[in-house]
Amino acid sequence: MNKFYSMLGLCRKAGKLLAGSLGVEKGVVSLKVCLVIISTDASDNTKKKFINLCNSKSIPYLIVGNKEDIGKSIGKGDTAVIGITDVNLSNKLIIEAEEVLTNGGE
Repeated sequence: MNKFYSMLGLCRKAGKLLAGSLGVEKGVVSLKVCLVIISTDASDNTKKKFINLCNSKSIPYLIVGNKEDIGKSIGKGDTAVIGITDVNLSNKLIIEAEEVLTNGGE
């Protein structure tokens, strides 16, 4: 597993991660979330909902990974949406996501 997914696990262990649509939505609305990660295989409705929500609150988002890998990395089942609540971890995840998107994270 690459650094991006390892960092997601670190965020969970540090208590800086919200998983699932309801928790992430509440975190975005209350501005507790610094970054939203949406899986590439999330439903179109889920993607549209969170993209619009993030844009309305000026919160960055990434569409990266798949539900299975994201879920595994945080010790849960398939997870389509997660929110990161720490700004420093969010910034590092954005950098690592660029690696995943550009060359598969190897």
